[in-house]
Amino acid sequence: MQTSYKQIMENGRIIDVRSIRVDHMEIIVTGAMIRTARIEEEWYQEVEDPPLLIETLKQADFMPDIFTFWQTLPQTDPVYDYYMEWDNVAAIPIKSFDFWWEKQINSKTRNMVRKARKAGVTVTPAHFDDTFIQGMTDIFNETPIRQGKPFWHYGKDFDTVKREFSRYLYREDLIGAYYNDELIGFIFLGYGTKYALTNQIISKIEHRNKAPINALIAKAVELCATKNVPYLVYTRYNSTQKGIDSLDDFKRHNGFQKIEIPRYYVPLTIKGKMALKFRLHHGLRGAIPERVRLHLRGLRRRFYKTKC
Repeated sequence: MQTSYKQIMENGRIIDVRSIRVDHMEIIVTGAMIRTARIEEEWYQEVEDPPLLIETLKQADFMPDIFTFWQTLPQTDPVYDYYMEWDNVAAIPIKSFDFWWEKQINSKTRNMVRKARKAGVTVTPAHFDDTFIQGMTDIFNETPIRQGKPFWHYGKDFDTVKREFSRYLYREDLIGAYYNDELIGFIFLGYGTKYALTNQIISKIEHRNKAPINALIAKAVELCATKNVPYLVYTRYNSTQKGIDSLDDFKRHNGFQKIEIPRYYVPLTIKGKMALKFRLHHGLRGAIPERVRLHLRGLRRRFYKTKC
């Protein structure tokens, strides 16, 4: 096992984490009081032998207190005896493009896709060349605030964008939305073993009235149907209630369902066992009720809106 330090994006901020390399998996460890380990690429890598990996982590020089992992689609019934809580993914079960168009979205969403077409937006597979990278850089640097918080990619130059987004091209398809030959939005569509994931989906705020994001989702569904990919995933649902989170509402309108899947928490130390016993494994953030978190998120959004 090899250990090192690296930076990751978590909950809208950049943090330093400890990284443990185990065979072909990279395990990252977060948290100060309770050190929690998870597979960095858990959206793409499955834990094939949990007992073996758990025993391996117990031998690490820097031993975490808790190891957490989840099951991946389509297996939603718990198969392990470890302590479990329900997590979720926002996913569209893919049957065909026509089924999505006719059965999984409503007339408003269909009209948004038509609106993009009528406005002159063209959506097509793209190539990671210099023109595309420059278009990405322009979109990233359009505004420092997105979704009510500082935008991680704001301020990055061409070379940084090229280096950071070229790492996983072997498992990704690129889809671009163009208006008058200008890149106004894109998706990096990554492929796991059983689903496709919207790694990065974004558009220019200047052209938001042309509904490029809706058009990009439609093209992603079409591509998944063509490749017989059974699910298209747009990370998680953030709230348990409808109408509370605008991004959740967008996912729902575009056919993404909330699918609950098991997440396991395995204590590796005495401290980890105590944390699970007293439900401290989610840290301070997990102790805040959802209603309060959403209220604080709204305050943050209004604060940054006044800063722009």
